[in-house]
Amino acid sequence: MNGALPGRSPRFFGWHVTWAAFTVAVFGWGVGFYGPPVFLHAVHEARGWSVTLVSAAVTLHFLFGAMVVANLATLHQRFGLVAVTRAAGITAPLGVLGWALAEQPWQLFAAALLTGLGWAGISAAAINAMVAPWFVRRRPAALSTAYNGGALGGVVLSPLWVVLIAWWGFAGAAALVGGVMALVLWWLAGRYFARTPVAMGLAPDGDAPGAPAPARPGGDAAPLAGSPWRDRRFLTLAGGTSLGLFAQIGLIAHLFSLLAPALGVQPAGFAAGLATACAILGRAALGWLLPEGADRRLVAAANYGLQVLGSLAFLAAGGAEVTLLLLGVVLFGLGLGNATSLPPLMAQQDFAPADTARMVALVTACSQAAYAFAPAVFGLLRDLVGGAGGAAPALFLAAAAAQVGAAAVLPMGRRRAALRGAEAGA
Repeated sequence: MNGALPGRSPRFFGWHVTWAAFTVAVFGWGVGFYGPPVFLHAVHEARGWSVTLVSAAVTLHFLFGAMVVANLATLHQRFGLVAVTRAAGITAPLGVLGWALAEQPWQLFAAALLTGLGWAGISAAAINAMVAPWFVRRRPAALSTAYNGGALGGVVLSPLWVVLIAWWGFAGAAALVGGVMALVLWWLAGRYFARTPVAMGLAPDGDAPGAPAPARPGGDAAPLAGSPWRDRRFLTLAGGTSLGLFAQIGLIAHLFSLLAPALGVQPAGFAAGLATACAILGRAALGWLLPEGADRRLVAAANYGLQVLGSLAFLAAGGAEVTLLLLGVVLFGLGLGNATSLPPLMAQQDFAPADTARMVALVTACSQAAYAFAPAVFGLLRDLVGGAGGAAPALFLAAAAAQVGAAAVLPMGRRRAALRGAEAGA
């Protein structure tokens, strides 16, 4: 290892896998997460269909994706990580092309099923499945690195979609981006995801072969006994994560229009970019600095507490105080990325290795099903209260309430998880 710290050597293949997963996340989030809002506008403008109808297709995209994600661990076991990733890399671009070419609403909904299927194969649970076999101690750093590809996908592909659609039309943009995506993911899957540490004679974290296995964070967790829907660890993890992401996605969907009256259109766009930059910074800092023995549920609760402060800063700004609005953007943004990267790390700490991948997939599915409705629910609240200006306090309070709920629910599984782990080791 040439004196390098374990898990940090650039020669350790696990880091090559991590950067491959980073690239997958760029396309995954750029097409499957940040893409649908752009597609909504493009379809609405081209076909004249109502925003409500096209929004229903976006919701279907996320809901069907959640159903597939819930079974992702089974799909990986049956078909392999390489095949599932390659299938997602083909299905998602075909679905986007379907969005562009749809001439009837039923064709749009069929395309949404394809994009939802593709998104499931390259979303958060899939990224975890790519990275997790290679790391135990350094998994927080590796996952934060890989997931930051998703943030970069939003920064790069969201405006790129707009530019390409303006130049070549929606179908041309879909063909170009989709073709590049399919080729890149096909190659990455075969080059990096076909290998395992065992097959290469490597140990997790870049340790020397034959070295004692690194201790799992939190010690030995008890295996699942029966249905996860009766397990307090899973219920609190899924519930807390769903509440937190519901608040995030709901507020993000409306944040630009809430900030624009006070900041102006261009500064509001800058503020949205600042939130993304803070998300990358917050995720990277936590991933690399998180102590090995830290209770990750408490860390996640603190992360949502930070976002509560952001929502309260928005509220205190009264729609006019620029300094408080920007403070809210920074505080809210610092927690954005960790809301995605912390659930797999909590699952690693709470569950036995044989159960972890399945629990990550189920938690991801639950949270995705929840946040699929968040923009519509926040929009309904906005309409009921009345307009952008009058609705802003209600939206900030709703986000803060959901974040408080997430911060309260996550620690509820902590004592029971620790107790079961102690019983298993007795």
